[in-house]
Amino acid sequence: MELIIKQSEDTYTGILKGRLDTASSNQFSRDMQPLMDNADKHILLDCSELEFISSSGLRLMLILRKQTIANGGDVTITGASDEVKKVFTITGFYSLFNMA
Repeated sequence: MELIIKQSEDTYTGILKGRLDTASSNQFSRDMQPLMDNADKHILLDCSELEFISSSGLRLMLILRKQTIANGGDVTITGASDEVKKVFTITGFYSLFNMA
């Protein structure tokens, strides 16, 4: 799992690559700290290169969402594959996020 973070004005973009599963969730949790630190901004999670997401990955995205709501920011997920969207739908997370 790789997370690349880019900043432009009031938007932070996190580009997720690979598999966000139990094995990679600890590293992802550390890597996403700059997004958490800027939770008052618009955060865009580009999932076009995300191959898989497990419940551990969903939990981390939910934590990020809660932090942004508390700080006046928001999270948008873009480019998710049909498989990743299916996981969001089955778990009920699809309605919690702005999906583009």
